[in-house]
Amino acid sequence: MTISMSSASLPICMTMLGNLAHMLDKAQVFVDTRKCDPSALTLYRLAPDMLPFTRQIQIACDAAKNGIARIGGIEAPKFDDTETTLAELKARIGKTLDFLKTVPASALDGTETKDITFPVGKDATRTMQSEAYLKHWMLPNLFFHVTMAYAILRHNGVDLGKRDYLLGAAG
Repeated sequence: MTISMSSASLPICMTMLGNLAHMLDKAQVFVDTRKCDPSALTLYRLAPDMLPFTRQIQIACDAAKNGIARIGGIEAPKFDDTETTLAELKARIGKTLDFLKTVPASALDGTETKDITFPVGKDATRTMQSEAYLKHWMLPNLFFHVTMAYAILRHNGVDLGKRDYLLGAAG
């Protein structure tokens, strides 16, 4: 039995972004309970050359919405990357999920060999077939940025565990 492009992409993106929203809820509880400055989390980075938490969330959302749009040959919504608070970041995840819910399976299924050209850095592009792009670029990129957001929160003391990363609010 073969797996469809829609079943290999949409539910995974929605689950990971939903889990990310759950992590932001736990971050908000942490901030409220400890009465600490939320920017201690939103601006935090694990290494000097690493992007801060806020960018990890923005890029995770972009990986999902832009990747699905590229595969489906549809226009992705554009977000301005202006979020600075946990609530704004959670709203961005919500807008991304709202977009993903509008993408019909028919736009994705059967695109396995379609060429996808996408930006790599500021000045380069790369072309891959859609199935390879999904498996070896888009989903790993999404997982990376969700994982970095998790690691930043966990490092700073937010009560997160593997269940939060994998199951989110369903756990």
